[in-house]
Amino acid sequence: MNRFKTCVVFLLLVAYLFSGCSKYGFVRINYPLPPAAYLPETIKKIALVNRSLTKNEDKTKKIIETILTGEIAGSDRLASDECLKAVYDNINGQNGITIIIPEKTRLHGTGTRETPELMDWKRVKEICDSNTADALLVLETFDSNSDVFLSAIANQTNTIAIGGMQPSVPRRIRVNVLSFWRLYDPISKTIIDQFENTNYMFFNGIGLSYSLPPRNALPQTAYDAGRLYIQRFLPGTYSARRDLYKRGKMGSKKMFKAAFRRTETANWQGAIDIWNDVEKDGRRKNSGRACLNIAVAYEVLGNTNLAIQWAQRSYELYNNKLGRSYSKVLLKQ
Repeated sequence: MNRFKTCVVFLLLVAYLFSGCSKYGFVRINYPLPPAAYLPETIKKIALVNRSLTKNEDKTKKIIETILTGEIAGSDRLASDECLKAVYDNINGQNGITIIIPEKTRLHGTGTRETPELMDWKRVKEICDSNTADALLVLETFDSNSDVFLSAIANQTNTIAIGGMQPSVPRRIRVNVLSFWRLYDPISKTIIDQFENTNYMFFNGIGLSYSLPPRNALPQTAYDAGRLYIQRFLPGTYSARRDLYKRGKMGSKKMFKAAFRRTETANWQGAIDIWNDVEKDGRRKNSGRACLNIAVAYEVLGNTNLAIQWAQRSYELYNNKLGRSYSKVLLKQ
């Protein structure tokens, strides 16, 4: 049972009530999640560069692509830096990690969704040595598209009315950003991590026809793409919802209400004291509900073993079906 106790670390606790006269309430509990990827212990300083920019000879190709995909020419050049800013904001200073921005942080790459070859290891070492960095994190590719222009064209050709073609322009615009990252270790000449992700965000259209994305759409989507990448190396949380009873039957109504008010002020031990008195009252249904609530309270307080015992008690002694399902959930954690 010790494995249940060790996994119960609460980062946040928020209580919510159902509206109206429902007999249920619920509480949300955040549990920790390990990082999706781990940095070697030797990596403490990381240099961060942007290699997603277009070479001079690729400018024509890039302009053609912006017309076909609905990009604003040159916007990727500015928005890609938001990816780097998100990395800096979200991990610099976390877990002993320092992000270093080299004086020359922009390098040339493909400028498209085509993944470039690995950087020359001599160049990687030069950047790390000149910035006293242990590793080099590179935004290898960055490319953005917007669905609005293509969707608008499709809707115009498919919407026919009397008097001619009537455009049907979507009011919600989806912006997507594809980013590809590599983390280089200059000492072992290995790739510590590489990751590609396409990030989507939706915005309300602007303009007379509501067909244009707002000015902050691309930078915001780009920033979120950088944030999502670097969070791979940070612990996260998942939220678990636990139902409990707000109301009882007959003479226990006031006691349930009083106990629930205590949960709203995070006085869970005080609520347990009331629910213990309810169980002793002797009414089968009220006792089952009280035991279930006590189980939830002990989970909130970090004692999963007692939570399991009280959830099982609510079903085994009082036939509370919620206690049966709840105990199964706790046993699987």
